Amino acid sequence: MFETTIAGSLPRPDWLAEPETLKGAWKLSGVELEDGKRRAATEWLRLEEAAGIDIVTDGEQFRAHFVHGFLEKIDGIDWNKKTVMGIRDNRYDLEVPTVTGPLSRPGPVHLEEVKFTRAQTGRRLKFTLPGPMTICDTIADEHYGSRPEMAMAFAEILNVEAKDLVAAGVDVIQFDEPAFNVFIDDVNEWGIATLNRAVEGLECTTAVHVCYGYGIEQNLRWKETLGGEWRQYDAIFPAINASAIDQVSLECADSHVPMALIAHLKDKEVMVGAVAVTPDRVESPEEVAATIREAMGYVDADRILPCTNCGMAPIPYEVAAGKLRALAAGAALVRQSI
Repeated sequence: MFETTIAGSLPRPDWLAEPETLKGAWKLSGVELEDGKRRAATEWLRLEEAAGIDIVTDGEQFRAHFVHGFLEKIDGIDWNKKTVMGIRDNRYDLEVPTVTGPLSRPGPVHLEEVKFTRAQTGRRLKFTLPGPMTICDTIADEHYGSRPEMAMAFAEILNVEAKDLVAAGVDVIQFDEPAFNVFIDDVNEWGIATLNRAVEGLECTTAVHVCYGYGIEQNLRWKETLGGEWRQYDAIFPAINASAIDQVSLECADSHVPMALIAHLKDKEVMVGAVAVTPDRVESPEEVAATIREAMGYVDADRILPCTNCGMAPIPYEVAAGKLRALAAGAALVRQSI
């Protein structure tokens, strides 16, 4: 009960990449870079195990960005044709590659990373992939002319990739869909359909992560505009509950999300975000436990998995490590009390 896990990225060490920034430049190259990625992933696995995290990840140490790290090996994308694009309905601008032809996957993208990570730990292993809708909100399109059509093409590619990763030993495949909290009408019209296609036939636990974004300045400013209650989940959780997904990850700690909204997820396991992605403090185990206990008022205890709110790549390394320890300790407090 209360198995702990991680919603997304963990900081890359400062000897590997520029710290505390999204898409920080690698500091190594060639063989040294590949060895460094493996070392960083192993160090996080050891830290996760020591902290008491039950379902571990590689912390996305092999990728500079959770979307573009996947897209780098997909055909039909021109990386030399960059477009400045408004991300998450123009919340911030990002220079992105452009889809210029039919999308295809010439071979596995993350398989070697998974094989390495699987060999380093005996714990249950989660791997995160970008969701189809969020990919389409993070890349320019000059071929399909239709986000739903392009998203379905990506969903089919993601499905094949995920099956290869499950065959290599992944226990949980999580699709990250922060765009779900922005394009709410699209979620109900075509987003769920593409998510269902991405998980079709997967012989593992499947999850979707829906958050309010990294703890970066642009997202923090956006959150300030959302008022005293953040109710986006109210509009999309019923559709997600009817989807083929097994688990739903959401943002709770240090947010204005009414906890009652998770009652919509009556048929799912709920990954309750119990530590925030802000860089300035580490929650106490008691604060984590309080968030879990509040969630228990709306979801059966045996369906709750405490986790992080979102990816922690942009925050200091030691702060992220402390948050993992607090997460596991807080879950242990709740276990001991029931």
